[in-house]
Amino acid sequence: MTEVLDMPINVRRIGKVDVAVLRKEQALSLVTAAVATKRSYMIFFANAHTVNTARQIDGFSRALQRAIVLNDGIGVDLASRWLYGRRFPANLNGTDFTPELLDRLPSGTRLFLLGGSPGVAERAERAITGKHSHIEVVGTQHGFFAEKDEAGLLSRIAASGADLVLVAMGHPRQEMWVYQNIGRLQATVMCVGALVDFYAGTARRAPLWLRKLRMEWIFRLLREPRRLAGRYLIGNATFLGNILVSDRREGREGQFSPFPL
Repeated sequence: MTEVLDMPINVRRIGKVDVAVLRKEQALSLVTAAVATKRSYMIFFANAHTVNTARQIDGFSRALQRAIVLNDGIGVDLASRWLYGRRFPANLNGTDFTPELLDRLPSGTRLFLLGGSPGVAERAERAITGKHSHIEVVGTQHGFFAEKDEAGLLSRIAASGADLVLVAMGHPRQEMWVYQNIGRLQATVMCVGALVDFYAGTARRAPLWLRKLRMEWIFRLLREPRRLAGRYLIGNATFLGNILVSDRREGREGQFSPFPL
């Protein structure tokens, strides 16, 4: 299985982000292989907000350059069509991708959950072990730990023997934290946004019909307008403006070879 990690991945540059061009089956096989190696790979997801943030924060863009970055949402798909004349093969948003990944991981895979408010990761653990009974959750931690507790947390994750760590601490904090600490985590790490809250039942997803239209962001905006108005209204307009004024010749396709850190 691990031979899929030896093959370069085709990528398309959207802004400052190199996004993998993969069918869903290819992406699932790639991440499954990474987990099986028990080495430190980083798996991130890129949507319009990710691309905007990478333009603004150099440290964030550097973190993305070292990770396998999967496409998430209609924004990067529109950008791909404008810059490259074609869409991504599949929408690989983390909220749908991760449960499918957990389903296919082998029995006994060890999982650590990091993120959410106090108590949320524990509720997510119960949901995950109920839905994916072959997965062993070997540790949980909320995402509001103090800096003085960080060293102990890293040691606890490493000692847990986790094969996969799901990190849900908000964007871009989660990616930058993983990038800064990946060498001490000794596992494949995937940043999953609000997934822990969805598993725990402390956040709701959009109705299926709205998800099929790839408009889940509208549902989130209506539920949290104060927090998300800047991201979705101003942010989406900024993203589309930057893409539309881009010379199509700026679109650069290339290859990326995954490597553990």
